[in-house]
Amino acid sequence: MTAELVRGQNHTLPQTRLEIRVSAGTPVVAGATLGDENGTVRGTEWIAHPGSPQLPGLEVSRQAAADHRLAVDLDALPDPVHRVTVLLALPTGIGCPVRFGAVAAPYVAVTGLDGTEIATFTLTGLDTESAVTALELYRRQGAWKVRAVGQGYAAGLAAMLADQGLPQAAELAHTIQEAVTRATARSVAPPPPRTPDTDRVGHGTGPVRPADRSRPPVAPPTAAQPPESLTEPTAQPSAATTGPINYAHPRRRATAPPPPPPTAPPAEPGRPAQPVAGDATGWSMDERLYNQIWGMFEDLARTTAAYRSAVDFAESRMDQELDRSLSDPRNRIGGAGDRAREQARAKRDELTARAREALDRDLTQLAAESAVVEPALPAAFAGWDNPVWHAYRVPMEIPMALRIGELHLPESPELRIPLLVRLPLERGIWVDSGRTASEAAALMDTAQLRRLAMENAVAHAARLLAVYPADEFSVHVIDPAGSAAGALAPLVASGALAGPPAAGAGGVASVLARLTRRVDLVQMAIRAGAADSLPPDLDTGEQLLIVNDFPHGFDDRAVTQLRYLADEGPSVGVHLLMVADREDASAYGPVLDPLWRSLLRITPVADDHLADPWVGHAWTYEPLRMPPGSRVLERVLARVAAARRPRRA
Repeated sequence: MTAELVRGQNHTLPQTRLEIRVSAGTPVVAGATLGDENGTVRGTEWIAHPGSPQLPGLEVSRQAAADHRLAVDLDALPDPVHRVTVLLALPTGIGCPVRFGAVAAPYVAVTGLDGTEIATFTLTGLDTESAVTALELYRRQGAWKVRAVGQGYAAGLAAMLADQGLPQAAELAHTIQEAVTRATARSVAPPPPRTPDTDRVGHGTGPVRPADRSRPPVAPPTAAQPPESLTEPTAQPSAATTGPINYAHPRRRATAPPPPPPTAPPAEPGRPAQPVAGDATGWSMDERLYNQIWGMFEDLARTTAAYRSAVDFAESRMDQELDRSLSDPRNRIGGAGDRAREQARAKRDELTARAREALDRDLTQLAAESAVVEPALPAAFAGWDNPVWHAYRVPMEIPMALRIGELHLPESPELRIPLLVRLPLERGIWVDSGRTASEAAALMDTAQLRRLAMENAVAHAARLLAVYPADEFSVHVIDPAGSAAGALAPLVASGALAGPPAAGAGGVASVLARLTRRVDLVQMAIRAGAADSLPPDLDTGEQLLIVNDFPHGFDDRAVTQLRYLADEGPSVGVHLLMVADREDASAYGPVLDPLWRSLLRITPVADDHLADPWVGHAWTYEPLRMPPGSRVLERVLARVAAARRPRRA
């Protein structure tokens, strides 16, 4: 069975002769580095690239291509090699895309020689990066595994190679790009693409590392990554817009943002800096808060990783000391052995206590920062219990991100980090209504999970409606059996929906046909550069389709249309919000695998299914909850509907 990996997740490899297949939709440079047991690349002779494509046990392509097949024989690698890292980069030159956010997300599959997929990874969330570490094969305790990495570099191939520890990274990057250019000159030029790659805009869901955070770091960084740069500002599309429709965020810049203003006095010597809201770089307060939140995420990940590593070291040291003590026969008789065990355990407890003390100190600092950041968040970043929602007004412009939940770790369950996704959405969302392995799901029956999943989807739709300007976001609903009438009541009663929920096979077909037509027409207008020729009745605003109880009410044609919307819709402003149990669609087999893979999976109850790309923690996702007895959802939807009526009248 194929393992569909997310960032940070690993999977055991059942064989040693493999192919790594890359599908990028646009020509990319593929290469690989070899690392020893410490991950160190010992020199340029341990790098396979188009200018030097063959190493013992490894062979890569000689030129840039949209599809690659890298051959790997793990048994043939040199003995010191414990790691194989697969690298992707965009070629330089006139007409080449300059960032992965402008092209389709690369897809990487580790397969057997017969083509059977062992593990796959889709590199979503890339934006300004022009080089990315895709995945790594590594040996641990005699067994080989694959880990999804997805680490991007806005500074390009040279920065990625420098992060591998190569002292002459810039010269090697230049050599690789020259080899690609020579190979391209010898090859036959491909036909022109059907759609201009530059019209596709990708927006990452991953963190933007702040270039400067004035408070002291809680743990040393694990790897250097240049801060993401920002794209040129563009106008939002409308029916009267001329030229290609561009869904890029209107407030992004291409130059470096200014540092945060000095809003707090300097810290006294020996005392931590007083946390302040907006303590990160950015062009606006919202952007500084966004970067600060992801900085908090990284700090929590790093300090927890340091604590876990220290505990593992203490346990390992105790085991080694006990082994040495018990290997001496004299210590097996009398009290010498007992004293040795007590001393080893005491040392273990001392090291663990010191690690916990450091962790608690860092957690206290992060908790203090969270306490000042949460009240300062705008509505799009805030939870439902934030007072900012009581003063809600329909915005005049789209925010840069939206909060869809919270993340926490077992060492600090009370410290919650907001989970933000960039807007416009780059991929759809799947609210998994099936029974997961979490403790919260085990306490509920199937009907409760389905009801909670639909209520969760309605709350997400309401947040999207609330953060977009009036009439720039529409919500459609497919509820084939009408089973979600109760959960949909706030949307229906407020009049915020684009139309009544579609029921039955006929309703499913009608809604899918309308949205498929919209995607087709906008794509054709983009290709022809004739946005002004769109039909006057076509809504060019962002569209969200909520699908309940999939695949009930869907025939084969409807399933195909849904997959089409999931693949092609986000680039032209049509997004999916699926409420489904994957087991219900098991009859379709692998046909639906690309659909599930394209969606961001969240759950209606707490579940630890999300992994971060740096240290591989399993983060617990916590859905947003309404305060008991609160009517904030109804009030927000009423204001959204009221803002729309004067324009439609």
